[in-house]
Amino acid sequence: MPIIELKNASCNYILEGEGQETIVFAHGLLWSHWLFHNQIAFLKSKYRILAFDFRGQGKSTSKNGKYDMDSLFDDTVELIETLVGKPVIFAGLSMGGYVGIALGAKRPDLVKKLILMETTTDAETVDSISKYKMLNNMVKTVGYWPVEKSIMAIMFGKKFLEDKSRSNQYDAFLKKLKENNRSLIVKATEGVILRESTEYHLPNIKCKTLILVGSQDVPCPVEKSQHLADNIINSQLIIIDGAGHTGTLEEPEKYNMAIKNFIEND
Repeated sequence: MPIIELKNASCNYILEGEGQETIVFAHGLLWSHWLFHNQIAFLKSKYRILAFDFRGQGKSTSKNGKYDMDSLFDDTVELIETLVGKPVIFAGLSMGGYVGIALGAKRPDLVKKLILMETTTDAETVDSISKYKMLNNMVKTVGYWPVEKSIMAIMFGKKFLEDKSRSNQYDAFLKKLKENNRSLIVKATEGVILRESTEYHLPNIKCKTLILVGSQDVPCPVEKSQHLADNIINSQLIIIDGAGHTGTLEEPEKYNMAIKNFIEND
């Protein structure tokens, strides 16, 4: 997979598929563009797909040592302008959704349609920051193994976690999550947990917007997505029953169809 040298980051990406429209997939914290491998396989016969790793995650790195949301936003804008050069369908999950909200509000010229999955405009609460910092410090000093179950309980819903028939998937997903460079992922995590509220962006998002959320999402529960739907003009909310915070992996077929129907319905 190619690396593009952006102004302040070396960005790993894929650009494949056929079609006039380009869908950009932006992943959530601790993952990489692989988070959308089911959606990419499903959609690439009709659409061009650009999927990338945020700096500090997957195979992307920072050139200036910054991992804050503004830096991720700037990377994303540069990537779209360089590799696509026209408005895209932007699909962001969790952290990728934070970037998508800013993109829809600040660069409407680059967004034809917006898909927000398992995301919010809220800053983390004091309690959440304390919890996530503890997990982050554990990964930094010891490794993933003491906090694996805690991380997976954040990422996935009870339906998936309690389904014994999917234990092989559980192991595969955990292995994929742990591929991140430990010294970099802790920096990327800090950039996310210390983010500020972006509530002020919502009135400025004018493009057609799909909001997807799993009914069992822990860090971004349904009410947060309902708030987005209530405050973004021309938006629709779909709740995916049984999915958690990583619904593209837990319920891929449901996410595939929701995304496809939204894109094709003008």
